[in-house]
Amino acid sequence: MKILSGTSNLKLSKDISKLLKLKLVNTNIKRFADGEIYIEINENIRGNSVFVIQSTSNPANDNLMELLLVIDALKRSSAKNITAVIPYYGYARQDRKVAPRTSISAKVVANLLTNAGASRVVTVDLHAGQIQGFFDMPVDNLFTTPLFAKYIKRKLKSKKLICVSPDVGGVQRTRGLATRIKADLAIIDKRRPRPGQSKVMNIIGDVKGKTCIIVDDIIDSGGTIVNAVDALKKEGAIDVYVFITHAVLSGSAVDKIKKSKIKKLIITDTINNLNKIKNIKKIELLSIAPLMAEAIKRISNSTSVSDLFN
Repeated sequence: MKILSGTSNLKLSKDISKLLKLKLVNTNIKRFADGEIYIEINENIRGNSVFVIQSTSNPANDNLMELLLVIDALKRSSAKNITAVIPYYGYARQDRKVAPRTSISAKVVANLLTNAGASRVVTVDLHAGQIQGFFDMPVDNLFTTPLFAKYIKRKLKSKKLICVSPDVGGVQRTRGLATRIKADLAIIDKRRPRPGQSKVMNIIGDVKGKTCIIVDDIIDSGGTIVNAVDALKKEGAIDVYVFITHAVLSGSAVDKIKKSKIKKLIITDTINNLNKIKNIKKIELLSIAPLMAEAIKRISNSTSVSDLFN
């Protein structure tokens, strides 16, 4: 087994390789003056199982192309099998046609990974579970629910808790967390007038006098979450904690969070945000490196990955 890192989240890759007691594969990844990506692998990987760690976060297109070229280089170097470890699977929000004449980009990316030569995909909290069906290869979708539940039990155990789904689509994820921490469930009924904007219509459930826990897979511009927190506070919630797997944090998202009524935003390191969140006390980072390292080890040893979440 060998671990190779792309350039999108080198810190996470180093943490994973350290836990597995392996050195990262020696690679030369650079860009020509016009932006073209050059990949060179500087050690023999013939006959090895290689895990390529690369989030397709901002700049999404560059990081995706880099991942595809790394996979191609490994395939041409006679790697035994290639597992694309994609902590954040970009383009997952476009998993179906929401309007006439639109693309299903999550399927396009799946086709690209398959044609490049990947033999397996490992990712974290896919935006939509059906994306696994876009691949004709094994897909291991890891969940951060146990990680969040452990944090809540350690730091919020004395509070009267209720888990809140930010929309109807996230009910299953929220219910999973509520079951683990033995809390009630509420749902925010929202509408999207246009992409990237949302409007809270109703809150289904009693949040008055309770500490609310919003759990979601992605926070992008931050507007949806801030609106949800405002609505919960108006309904009498005491504090609102937000747990997010993938912190895209585009544009002025960090400033919105700093000025918001969020008590604490807890994110993971599927996307490298160390520079963005530096010295911001309202945002706390949890590492998924131990979870991913254990999953990689189990895949390599042909043992159960699902047992991680039982």
